Amino acid sequence: MYSACMSTSERLIESTRELLWERGYVGTSPKAILERAGAGQGSMYHHFKGKPDLALAAIRRTAEEMRATAAGVLDGPGTPYERIEAYLLRERDVLRGCPIGRLTMDPDVIADDELRAPVDETLDWLREQLAGIVEEGKEQGQFAPGLDGEEIAATVVSTVQGGYVLARASGSPAAFDVGVRGLLSLLSPQ
Repeated sequence: MYSACMSTSERLIESTRELLWERGYVGTSPKAILERAGAGQGSMYHHFKGKPDLALAAIRRTAEEMRATAAGVLDGPGTPYERIEAYLLRERDVLRGCPIGRLTMDPDVIADDELRAPVDETLDWLREQLAGIVEEGKEQGQFAPGLDGEEIAATVVSTVQGGYVLARASGSPAAFDVGVRGLLSLLSPQ
């Protein structure tokens, strides 16, 4: 499953990332991590203090990857509207859901300040980036002067996260797409 040149600790982190996305924290057992990573029984404890430490490394890696992906679109070319549009329309595995958003539904992650921190920080970062783009669009006259950047940013994030939920519930990405198109029509410069 993993490259032969990937270290054991990397295989453990990647396996944990995938399992957290698929099963959540409680459903991710050390045995499942080791099996997916193709690692020996003592490997996790050789590289990490235990499941919480490994989960934290995996959550941080997922958060970093999500930020990099979003930044690649939000910092890209185009008008503020086009950059928000590109973020909303970028390719996603909608039926799989968001690997960060998924963690907000996990009571064990939310109850643990250390595990929750990268999740919260990533969503805060995303809202800040979007709010800045909305403010930039207002300055350029592309968005109505009365729009509040923070409110629109929260709406964008809510649309994406809620779209994942609706798509998963219906078993179709169409629910996600409808929400995105609706938000884009509301934001569309006149």
